[in-house]
Amino acid sequence: MKQGKNWHDLHKASSTFGQKLADSVANGMGSWRFIIIQTLVVALWMGLNVVAFVQHWDVYPFILLNLLFSTQAAYAAPIIMMAQNRQSERDRVQAENDYKTNIAAKKEIEELMIRLDNIETEKLDKIILMLEKLERSDKE
Repeated sequence: MKQGKNWHDLHKASSTFGQKLADSVANGMGSWRFIIIQTLVVALWMGLNVVAFVQHWDVYPFILLNLLFSTQAAYAAPIIMMAQNRQSERDRVQAENDYKTNIAAKKEIEELMIRLDNIETEKLDKIILMLEKLERSDKE
């Protein structure tokens, strides 16, 4: 049996390349793996420039490294904002779908309550009829 796609699958399938790329970059930059790798690269960069035996390509205070960080931040911030905007859009879609599901469930519950009330009323009518028959038979 093949299951239909849910709202999240449909939303994901309709994403453009840029949106998927923004989500991937945000997921990557927001991970411990990225932080650890970047920390190791920075430590290696600084270590090689402080202890360099042949050539210091970025002497203290590591202006080239600061430039690289500024460039990374200049590109990372808007990409992460795009991913956050998409997450907000997904949250809105999910909230709307949850609301629709709750409304449908409420209607079903109300219909069930009406049916149960009808069944109870029918039972009470039958009991009343039986009691009336008993009273008539006792009087005779």
